[in-house]
Amino acid sequence: MKTFLHTAVLIVVLLVAACSNKLAKIAQSPTYQFSNQSGVPDYSQLQYWAAHPQKHDPSDSVPASLLNNYRPDSTVDIFFLHPTSYTKEGRELGWNAAIDNAELNAKTDYGSILFQASVFNAAGRVFAPRYRQAHLSAYYPKDAADSASAMAAFELAYQDLKKAFDYYLAHENKGRPIIIAAHSQGSTHAKRLLKEYFDNQTLKNKLVVAYVVGMAVDPAQYNSIPICSTPNQTGCICSWRTYQNDYKPEFVLKENFVSVVTNPLTWDTSTTIASRSLNKGGVLLNFNKAVPRVASAQVAGGVLWTEKPHFFGNLFYTTKNYHIADYNLYYQNIRENAAQRISAFWKR
Repeated sequence: MKTFLHTAVLIVVLLVAACSNKLAKIAQSPTYQFSNQSGVPDYSQLQYWAAHPQKHDPSDSVPASLLNNYRPDSTVDIFFLHPTSYTKEGRELGWNAAIDNAELNAKTDYGSILFQASVFNAAGRVFAPRYRQAHLSAYYPKDAADSASAMAAFELAYQDLKKAFDYYLAHENKGRPIIIAAHSQGSTHAKRLLKEYFDNQTLKNKLVVAYVVGMAVDPAQYNSIPICSTPNQTGCICSWRTYQNDYKPEFVLKENFVSVVTNPLTWDTSTTIASRSLNKGGVLLNFNKAVPRVASAQVAGGVLWTEKPHFFGNLFYTTKNYHIADYNLYYQNIRENAAQRISAFWKR
């Protein structure tokens, strides 16, 4: 584990459990030992939710340094779509993960649910469904056959999430305003969920904000859901993909649209650099310690740029792609912004 601490602190943020004996022990606990013969999730049962108000789960965790200001709000719901945790080479489970795989469920819960979904636990009740997520390789098909399989894998994953959202609306929402939050593969599906359920739909009136992070969002995709351009705006989409200053991956350069980007320090869309002095705290390897001034932010043509993040051990952190830390680097600012938008929502 010391090797990870010195060479890939931010990468470990979401994968640390998978790299230790702790994960194996967690996966063997009664919480993760359930079997599903059909393979189809039943969202009336709590085991099919990674986060749910009726169970204690990692989304309930609060960094120790933030506990003094923790005032949970139960009048708003957060529907969180988690990123890919099915990443092991070889696709041993096929193109889609099994819904009852204990190791993957533990990896999800002590990765993205702890370090991302917990951002919102002061803003409202957090719901995060388990789903038969597509394998990471679905984003990188090698040929036409792979492409067809990948599309089918994403469709299956989305249908699970749609089923979960339908269940949530029918049995849990009870008229509450909704925040949609997602990362990576979760954002792939959140974009479609927003289009089908909120864009030009009556449900849009319940949308506080959508944080659709880590994936490109075409601003022309929606007719009635604008880009968030002020900290108090509601019914809008915030999105960003984080990279080191002056770097854009080749696939970004090939995109045929300029993705939505909202600066997570200023919550506007200007290209002005937001100094890391505005960063109130990122949450990295040590969940209980928010690290202030960890990263700057600048909107830069479809992506978000930051100087190299400032944290102990960053000398050995050489990647320019900060995708895995899109939430972590701006944890406290996102947390406060969610509360800010909720306040604005109630004043409409």
